[in-house]
Amino acid sequence: MSMTKKAIHKPTAAEDELTTRRRFLTWLSGVGLVGSAIISIFSNLIFIKPRATYGEPNRFPIGRPEEFPPGTRISIDDKRVCIVREGNRLAAISTTCTHLGCIVAASETGFACPCHGSRFDQDGNVTGGPAPKPLPWYQVNLAPNGELEVDKDTEVPPGTYITV
Repeated sequence: MSMTKKAIHKPTAAEDELTTRRRFLTWLSGVGLVGSAIISIFSNLIFIKPRATYGEPNRFPIGRPEEFPPGTRISIDDKRVCIVREGNRLAAISTTCTHLGCIVAASETGFACPCHGSRFDQDGNVTGGPAPKPLPWYQVNLAPNGELEVDKDTEVPPGTYITV
């Protein structure tokens, strides 16, 4: 019975270095693949998400009808509307100047633009200045909860009031 001796292969220093380099390149390839997968997923999420900027809603509550006594003319500057109540009728007129978009202020004769001097009467019709058209009127609705809502997406003809 003869025993053969198996030769044990001992890596040489050059082979040992090759193994280390191979492991390093394998690790580097893995990191590169995982990194590119993460970047791909992230960029897909960015491009899939719509780039829409949603502004303030154009339909907003202004309060109950009792908060606007007859003869009231209240300007809500952050919403850019003027609430007008005459008797039991109520309307909303824009306070954005039709010239360059400044906020008009209520005056004795109606509205006045402080930027370029446009003048509007009580109904928003142009009486002077560079404004090209009258102030728009917006639809006012009575919500089921009893509050008034102004819808700035819906313009109504001047002189359109809601009866409250």
